[in-house]
Amino acid sequence: MSKPVGILVEAEDFASYGGWVLDSQFEAQMGSPYLLAHGLGRPVADATTTIAVAETGDYEVWVRTRDWAAPHAPGRFALSVNGTTLSTEFGANGDGWAWQSAGTVLLTKGEARLALHDLTGFDGRCDAIYLGRDGTVPPNAVDEDSRRWRRALRGLPDRPVDGGDFDVVVVGGGVAGCAAALTAARLGQRVALIHDRPVLGGNASKEIGLMPRGAQGALLHELAQRTADGDLAALSLLEAEPTASVFLEHRIVAAAREGDRIVSVDAVEARGGRERRFTGRMFIDTSGVAMLGVLAGAETMFGREARAAFDEGYAPEAADDMHHGNTLFFRTRMADHPVPFPDVPWATEVSKDYANLSGQLVTSGQENGPGPMAGANPDNPTFQFSADPTQAWMNQFPATHYWEYGQWLDPYTSGELVRDYLMRALYGTFSNVKALEPEAYANLEFDWMAFVAAQGEFRRYRGDYVLTENDVRNQTRFNDLLVANDGFFCIHCAWAPEELARGEGKYDFRLKDWIMDVRDQQPYGIPFRCLYSANIDNLMMAGKHISVTHVAGSSVKLMGNGAQHGIAVAAAAFLCNQHGTTPRGLLDDHFEKLRTLVDGLTGHDHDMTSHPPTRRFVAVPG
Repeated sequence: MSKPVGILVEAEDFASYGGWVLDSQFEAQMGSPYLLAHGLGRPVADATTTIAVAETGDYEVWVRTRDWAAPHAPGRFALSVNGTTLSTEFGANGDGWAWQSAGTVLLTKGEARLALHDLTGFDGRCDAIYLGRDGTVPPNAVDEDSRRWRRALRGLPDRPVDGGDFDVVVVGGGVAGCAAALTAARLGQRVALIHDRPVLGGNASKEIGLMPRGAQGALLHELAQRTADGDLAALSLLEAEPTASVFLEHRIVAAAREGDRIVSVDAVEARGGRERRFTGRMFIDTSGVAMLGVLAGAETMFGREARAAFDEGYAPEAADDMHHGNTLFFRTRMADHPVPFPDVPWATEVSKDYANLSGQLVTSGQENGPGPMAGANPDNPTFQFSADPTQAWMNQFPATHYWEYGQWLDPYTSGELVRDYLMRALYGTFSNVKALEPEAYANLEFDWMAFVAAQGEFRRYRGDYVLTENDVRNQTRFNDLLVANDGFFCIHCAWAPEELARGEGKYDFRLKDWIMDVRDQQPYGIPFRCLYSANIDNLMMAGKHISVTHVAGSSVKLMGNGAQHGIAVAAAAFLCNQHGTTPRGLLDDHFEKLRTLVDGLTGHDHDMTSHPPTRRFVAVPG
């Protein structure tokens, strides 16, 4: 392929983002990271950069963008070239990611200055700018041809560069992944932690802010300490380990197998677009979305199992694809002066008349905070909490996770749509509160709104055993029991499509029901067979996508539980490498050695400090 003619400027490569933020969450769906003008209704400062122009001439200007709430175009922005603002407003080109032409500009040889100028503060987005010379329309498809075109214009190699060879490769830097990587490194393994965000912690990171509930322990307490800005201590701990390498803002895009073993994974770096290939002996998926398994062809499960499949009381009669959706965290405050807010008809068409801003993130690690309400607040979800009278407090609290959407959509392809829908719901609700009680809330403003949604449920792995609701409820004693988990069943129930069609569930961004069953508050065991893939010999997993049913997963998903899994599979990876075996072989021939090692690493206490367990969890051998 001959090199294309023109200049490609990827937005993520701008020298200064100004008030824009880098959003790389949806690259697999829309083709690239992009800059987002996340100003909460106030235009953000310009993003700027300087480019080299090799030849004087007329260049056709193309900008790839999206009208994210078409046809309303709330995220409009302008582009200036060498201080002259082009007349075209971008982000008003209809639904979907597409290249938008803005005519031609004369560029002289030397340097040219570009600036993205936000016009609204409502999440305008710019993927890239193409300055063409030959009349070619830049490719819009998300495919290998388009990626090759971009690589050629950026001067990037067609093949991944060597990212290193490791004893253990961990994919995903949430709590489970941090625990796995730190444990493996402290056991002397050369470990790579590959994470697609700029900070560690996943749903507990400062980008989102959930508290790591579930089983607690010394390692979790160590890595989950927060700095003043809410960041976890995990990165500094890993950087202190000489055998650990952390690759932030790297998204895995491919996995290579030889027979039933993974031999390498490829990852692309958000800034600069360079691809790296990581080879390894053992692989651990802690992505929360089973991404390594999806790429490598692992056996997985999705949605809700039928009641008869595992005889689970909370399972539906018929299996379906409903899953826990995504949640967007936010925080409001009262300023010391009146704060105007623009009209947002594109948001109130989603939020309708909803005017209850309860369920806020108070600070990182403390959610479910109260918030302003106005009007009648007709939202009255049904609770199905424990009948235990000591749990009556749970019938009255502002639940963050009631802001949830996407339960009936494909979580792998609809992430941007789900995030955007939740933003529209929040902007509209905020507008309604101010409009319904203008005097009381004249000073109300957004303090913060995440642009990264807390991820819900994706695919789950199939291991040699699938943990069920009854195993959790009855604390089944397994011969290969390896770690203890804590926590309630926490099942989020969405309005069904047919209910919405009948006019029920007026607010589809709010849960229909929330089942929180605290059981008997006793820890339960996770068998080793739930922590490795049924069909890939050197792949293990930790976190909410281990081998569990949808119902059991509603308890297992708690991040403290994932930390326990992470420690266990890191220990298993160490022993697999030591003995030259697989996890299944470890179970057959070296399990007592694994159990002894894990027992020494996983001292833990119970999550519900106000209701401690009446007996300690004791692993029953054999």
